[in-house]
Amino acid sequence: MIEPTGLRARKKARTRDAIADAAISLFLAHGFDQVSVSDIAAVAEVSKPTLFRYFPTKEDLVLHRFADHHGEAARVVRNRPPGASPMAALHRHFRAGLDRYEPVTGLSDHPAVVEFHRLVFTTPSLAGRLTQYMLEDEQALAEALDPGPDIQARLTAAQVLAVQRVLARTNWQKIADGRTARDVHPEAVTDADQAFAQLR
Repeated sequence: MIEPTGLRARKKARTRDAIADAAISLFLAHGFDQVSVSDIAAVAEVSKPTLFRYFPTKEDLVLHRFADHHGEAARVVRNRPPGASPMAALHRHFRAGLDRYEPVTGLSDHPAVVEFHRLVFTTPSLAGRLTQYMLEDEQALAEALDPGPDIQARLTAAQVLAVQRVLARTNWQKIADGRTARDVHPEAVTDADQAFAQLR
C-alpha cells in the first residue's frame, strides 16, 4: 500500500520535530559540546544517518529554530506597502515584533526561550553558525534594496542587521539579568526607535 503524500509529509515533520526537541533538551541540560549526535539519535530513537538527513550539522539541530526568520528582512522590504520606504517598513516590522514579544527580538521572558538564547550566545560554534545565517540574510537584504547590489545597498543591509542583532541581544541580556519582558518593553521600543532613526 502506498502512503498518501500528506501523511508521509506529516510523519517526516513529526520525526524532524522529535529529533530537534530531543537535541534541545539534551543541550540545555548538559551543554552543546557535552552532547554527541549519537546521544541525540538514541533519545530520538532514530539512526545517525536518519538524523543527518534532517539536520546536516549538529549546529542545525539548534539553529533550525531561526529558519522561519531566515531572509525575513529581505521579505519585509520586498513586500512593503506602496509608498513605504524600506527603512520605515523594517522599523515597523521590528516594532511589531516587540509588541508581540517575539523571541527573535530578544523580548521574551519565557524560561525556555531565555535558556535557548543563552545556549546560542555562549556556544562559540553556534554563534559562528548564526553569523553565517546573518551573512546570508545580509546578502538577501542588499539584493532586495538594490538588485545590483551596489556598495550602498550592502552597507545599508549590514547596518540594519547589526542594529537588529544589538537590539535583540540587549533585550535578552536585560531579561537574562532577571527583568520581565513587560518591564523591558518600553526601553526596547525607545531603543528601536532611536536606532532606526539613526539608520535613516
